[in-house]
Amino acid sequence: MTPSVATESKTQITPEMRQQEQAWAVAAQQGDSRAFMQIVDAFQRPVYNLCYRMLGDGAEAEDAAQDTFLRAYSNLNSYDPNQKLSSWLLSIASHYCIDRLRKQRYQFVSWDELPPWRWLPDTAPQPEEATLKHEARETLQGLLDELPADYRAATVLRYWYDMSYDEIASALDTSVSAIKSRLFRARQMLAEAAQQAELQLPAGD
Repeated sequence: MTPSVATESKTQITPEMRQQEQAWAVAAQQGDSRAFMQIVDAFQRPVYNLCYRMLGDGAEAEDAAQDTFLRAYSNLNSYDPNQKLSSWLLSIASHYCIDRLRKQRYQFVSWDELPPWRWLPDTAPQPEEATLKHEARETLQGLLDELPADYRAATVLRYWYDMSYDEIASALDTSVSAIKSRLFRARQMLAEAAQQAELQLPAGD
């Protein structure tokens, strides 16, 4: 279970797809192992990618993704079919990765994997610009590595998976105000580093 992070693309979830996912979940709750394997096939990429971005290591992410699905299978009875299946699975993955980060203190996420709010223009840099860009990335990477695990989880869910504040709060078992605070503080910390590197952050939400 090692789907490529680089080839991930966001898929628009249609009502038909949501209905199919719920049907798989209900069937899996009733003991249909084939339905659960369809869930794994459908969601292994986003689950793996979240784990990779949280843990920063392919082998660790693979273990975390496998454990996520094992936990999901063991707790199928707790799944509410009215809830988005993807949000439920990403919640399990997020909690697992947060626990892992806190216990093992893994703090590695590639700067190249940062979300769409870039601090530098997307145009191809000249050699001097490339050097400055590399230095800026090193500066901000150092601060990103220091972000608490729950800040990182909120950031990944918000900027990679476009989850709403309500969805993130539900996934991380906290309040919307707490999520907004974590995201604000994470951006503030990164903005301080950007200022030192003479970069400018775009306005955030």
